[in-house]
Amino acid sequence: MDVPVPRGFRFAAVEAAVKKPGRLDLGLIACDEGASVAGTLTRNLVRAAPVELCQERLAGGAARAVIANSGNANACAGAEGLAAAQRLTASLAAQLSVPEAQVFPCSTGVIGIPLPVERMERMLPALVAALGDDPEPFARSILTTDSFPKVVGRPLDVGGREVRVLGVAKGAGMIRPDMATMLAFVLTDARVGPRTLQRIVFDAVESSFNRITVDGDTSTNDTVLALASGRAGGEPLDADPAALGTLGRALGEVCRELARQMVRDGEGATKLVDVTVRGARDDGAALRVARTVAESPLVKTALHGEDPNWGRIAAALGRSGAYGGGAFQIAIGGVPVARAGLGLGAESEARAHEAMKGQEYEVIVELEEGTGAATVTTCDLTAEYVRINADYRS
Repeated sequence: MDVPVPRGFRFAAVEAAVKKPGRLDLGLIACDEGASVAGTLTRNLVRAAPVELCQERLAGGAARAVIANSGNANACAGAEGLAAAQRLTASLAAQLSVPEAQVFPCSTGVIGIPLPVERMERMLPALVAALGDDPEPFARSILTTDSFPKVVGRPLDVGGREVRVLGVAKGAGMIRPDMATMLAFVLTDARVGPRTLQRIVFDAVESSFNRITVDGDTSTNDTVLALASGRAGGEPLDADPAALGTLGRALGEVCRELARQMVRDGEGATKLVDVTVRGARDDGAALRVARTVAESPLVKTALHGEDPNWGRIAAALGRSGAYGGGAFQIAIGGVPVARAGLGLGAESEARAHEAMKGQEYEVIVELEEGTGAATVTTCDLTAEYVRINADYRS
């Protein structure tokens, strides 16, 4: 895979038959000399065992490895699930000769099924032996209902020194972050401490993964981990606002592209639509309105049907709890369809219908209540989405 890989990281994947044989499903990211680590985790109060372990280990600020599996979420598995995650990370730590507390586990897949830790453990020697420079096998190993691996890389100049940023993610359904079923790993060879990295990652996540929705569901396993190996060299960036700004923008760009790829790959999706709200009383109100519109099943089915049914958008606006009841305007695909709360007629709707035939476009809701603005990226809701999730455990 032709992407700039940050120095200091290696990748591997093997088939461990976590759910069933025939695919890569156990992946590894190794950092040979250690890395600063930061992250954000699901706000779902039902949290998987690996999320609990990551929460605990993030406090240490250092990482040597990430081990991730698909096919089994290791969620709602009780004390046995936590013991399985601990056993797997301890075994990997021994294989790599690194501290167990610096090994971060992540899982995605079916909830409520015991993790087949013995099968996975037997594959660890082969996993370590397979470590190499190509991130694609790892990217494939974490997929569930995704139709393609999601990998984004950026080289950048920081004070005359080349720094690389790489993002790898999975996610196609159960996507509505408060941090989706999504896993994302952002790697850089910049030299930056964990506290500073945490601030950068929080901002990147807020403007990317926390601004998308596929189906309004938040997973038990959502995890974003960022690792900085420092192998680009130079002085630490922590006290250099300009350098940190450059790095932060690059991390934000990588996360936003990964997030858009998740929505583009939404289960059964055929449309990618940005819902933008302007003129709300503040940014928080704008975000609440945009999310309500973007997650409305009626709006999403209208998107799929290429139906400029602006009444569904208006109804979602009205129930959002963040709209004061005044005049509003709505445009779909650049075509105004409602002004001052009234429809603009069949001709406008016919032009909007033509715009909706495209795979990507924007819905804009204009209010007159303030300067708040926000965008949430969504997709259409299709019969294929229902089929995928009806058959998910079979």
